[in-house]
Amino acid sequence: MPLDFEQANAVARKLGLDEHDFEFKPISGGDIAEAYVLQATTGWVFLKVLPLDQAGLLSAEADGLKALAESGCIRVPGVLRRGIQDEFGWLALEYLQLGERSRLCDARLGHKLAELHRSTGESFGWHRGNYIGRTPQINILTEDWREFFGQHRLAPQFDRLRRRYPDSSWRELKAETLAAWDLVAANHQPEPSLIHGDLWRGNAASLPGDEPVIFDPAVHYADRECDLAMAHLFGGYDEAFFSAYEEAWPLPQGYEIRRLYYKLYHMLNHANLFGGPYQDAAGQLCQRILEH
Repeated sequence: MPLDFEQANAVARKLGLDEHDFEFKPISGGDIAEAYVLQATTGWVFLKVLPLDQAGLLSAEADGLKALAESGCIRVPGVLRRGIQDEFGWLALEYLQLGERSRLCDARLGHKLAELHRSTGESFGWHRGNYIGRTPQINILTEDWREFFGQHRLAPQFDRLRRRYPDSSWRELKAETLAAWDLVAANHQPEPSLIHGDLWRGNAASLPGDEPVIFDPAVHYADRECDLAMAHLFGGYDEAFFSAYEEAWPLPQGYEIRRLYYKLYHMLNHANLFGGPYQDAAGQLCQRILEH
C-alpha cells in the first residue's frame, strides 16, 4: 500500500511540517510496516505506515518506545504523533541518522541495557497486549515468572503451530517442553525487569559518537535474561556487549539452561511467521531442551 504524494503531504501538514520544498521517499524500515522519510525545511520525520486493520501494531510500538524513553536509560527514537489518513494508520517518529554499531557502541549498549533492566515492576507482563513481530503477545499481569513464561509465551506459540500443522508432533512437544520448563524454573525467581523484548541485531544501531539506540520494541516486564537470549540467538552483537552487561549486572547461575527456553520462544514465533527451516529449527531446539 504505497503512500502517494498527496497522502504524505496531508500527514506532513498534521505534523506541522513546512509544505514548501516538501519531499518524501521510501526507505527500509523493517519487515512489517512501509517506511518513509518526510523531508521539509523545518525538519525530517521517519514515518511508518500500515493498513487500518493492522494499525494496532503502531499503537503498541509507540507505547513501547515511550516506556523505554521514560526509563531514561537508553536512547530510542522519540514518538511524535500517531494518526489515520485515508485507509492507513501512521506513526511519526524522530528521524535519526543510524549507523552500524562498533565494538565500543556494543559495550555501551551492554551497560545501558543492564541499567534499563533495573527498572522493575510489581508483576510480569504489561498493561496492554502488544506484538512480537506480527504475532499478538499476551501480557496478562502475573506474579509468578514460571507461570507467565510458560502459559503466556511458550504455550500460545505451540498452540499456533499445532493449529497450523495439525498432523505434526507439536502437541506432544508442547506438553513435554512445558513440563521441563516447570522443573527448570521452579527455583528461579527473577525481578520483573523492563525489557525491550525483541532485541535481535536489526533492532539496535549506532548514532554518531558510538551512542547506542534501540527501536521496534515488544516491551513488558520479564526476566532480564530474555533480552540477552534474543541478542544471542541470531548473533550480530560483539562479545563486548555481553561482557559489558555481565560486568554491570552478573547473570545468575543456570542462565545457560534458561536461555534455551527464551530462545525457543522466538524460534517458535519465527516458525509460526515464516515456516520452512524455522519449523525444523524450533523442533530441534525442543529436542535439545528435552535432552538436558
